[in-house]
Amino acid sequence: MIPHSRPSVDKKDIEAVSGVIRTGQIAQGPEVEKFEKTLASYIRVKGAVALSSGTSALHLSLLCLGIKEGDEVIIPSYTCSALLNSVMATGAVPRFADIERETYNIDPYIVEDYLRKRRKSRVRAIIVVHSFGQPADIDAFLYISDKYNIPVIEDSAQALGATYKGRMVGSYGLVSILSFYATKVITTGEGGMIISDSSDIIKKAKDIREYDEKESFKLRYNYKMTDMAAALGLSQLKRLPSFIKRREEIARIYDTTLKRDERRGKGIYYRYILETSHLERFIRLMEKDGISCRRPVFKPLHYYTGEKGYHNTQLSWKRSISIPIYPGLTGKEIRKISDSLKRYKELITW
Repeated sequence: MIPHSRPSVDKKDIEAVSGVIRTGQIAQGPEVEKFEKTLASYIRVKGAVALSSGTSALHLSLLCLGIKEGDEVIIPSYTCSALLNSVMATGAVPRFADIERETYNIDPYIVEDYLRKRRKSRVRAIIVVHSFGQPADIDAFLYISDKYNIPVIEDSAQALGATYKGRMVGSYGLVSILSFYATKVITTGEGGMIISDSSDIIKKAKDIREYDEKESFKLRYNYKMTDMAAALGLSQLKRLPSFIKRREEIARIYDTTLKRDERRGKGIYYRYILETSHLERFIRLMEKDGISCRRPVFKPLHYYTGEKGYHNTQLSWKRSISIPIYPGLTGKEIRKISDSLKRYKELITW
């Protein structure tokens, strides 16, 4: 079975982690600091804070912005439940927004319409997710941010290395987050990071991520990254350009197989999305051929809260399928996937 996702770990990655283990400094230490500085330089922001997960990065981002009980945070419904968990962990109220059908990203026009109609709302942040490696319409959200004085958090968990108008995704928001989970663009096993040009946010995040040996008490967390994880991240980061290039190469093969002349924007192809009106059947047929395919989002967030509406989100969830696309795919595996795509092409609507 060709798995839907698979981390790309090589001998150099293993050696990097082994080297840290041999030093005896395996918890947060110099490798974490080096990883922070290297990634901040790569994204071209002033600072970064390495953390235990992307979810902890989301949570701390909200706390650093002063989000508290009763505040509202706008998030897309068509995304990972980590956003819902993080918002609710602060006591804030999640306000869901629908997506654009073309990009699967949060729709800025719907967000502004909500803000325009609810002048007395308590929206204190907007989390903009770059879904599946495809940059969202950052200019539109920066306009909204300035107009309504609401900070933007960029969720770049699936888009490390993507660019928007010549600048790295993650360099636009007041604060941005990354994830290094096993199946992300680069991995530390588990891990995440906050990045920002705000020295105040970086200072707050570093304070809150660990609770011990503080002069005064306030609620803090154990959200630290280990040096073992950071060493793996540094090793993986060196290969990020080749990872992105390989994803693009595989995407072109799939495009040729499906005779796709039109692309939905430019991204790094964290996911390659198909749409079908026969979703469950398509999944079964591909699995029968030894290929694991999945919905790119397990369940829209508004399903958990029982809310109605969100037409584009529901349509995307009912029709969208993610097929394997990651650097570790072999030529033989890619040919196998392409052959199956040809075989079931009549089921694919886009």
